[in-house]
Amino acid sequence: MRPSWKLVGLAGLAGVAATGVIVARKRRTHQDLDPDDLRERLHRRLAEVPAEPAAPGNGVAAPAAPDPG
Repeated sequence: MRPSWKLVGLAGLAGVAATGVIVARKRRTHQDLDPDDLRERLHRRLAEVPAEPAAPGNGVAAPAAPDPG
């Protein structure tokens, strides 16, 4: 028994709608942050990263120190 093309289309639409709901839910959590709070969190995370010098010639720069002010 072959599935009807209508059922295949409806299943595809349901999958797209479910994916959209998941993406919207994730974006909502990012938009709730105040810019100052976000900046403070990023600076705190950067301070936790150990400062290792980059190997010459690999094209990766060492992380910059956070601005104290």
